[in-house]
Amino acid sequence: VQLQASGGGLVEPGGSLRLSCVASGSIIAINTMGWYRQAPGKQRELVATIISGGTTNYADSVKGRFTISRDNAKNTVYLQMNSLKPEDTAVYYCFTRVIEYGSNTYNDYWGQGTLVTISS
Repeated sequence: VQLQASGGGLVEPGGSLRLSCVASGSIIAINTMGWYRQAPGKQRELVATIISGGTTNYADSVKGRFTISRDNAKNTVYLQMNSLKPEDTAVYYCFTRVIEYGSNTYNDYWGQGTLVTISS
């Protein structure tokens, strides 16, 4: 399974960005898709997740500013980020939990990361 993330970049405070991540490979079903981030000198932290039924979970620091969504037909997860702050600067990693052909258990996969920089 491969995850290809895109959409990072440099934005001024108060601006918006939209991240996308496509999962590909021998996937039977996707349970969870989501985003984590890691700022310089800090541990990786949860940003938002969305499970197959549509239930979402957000870090308190992004509630009301970020929206996670997914297109099940395209195995794609999106993260709409509004009202961005300098403290949102980090490498954002896409995550997915899937069942693959030939397996009867869920496996976790990570994307390569996309850099989001919030600066004036």
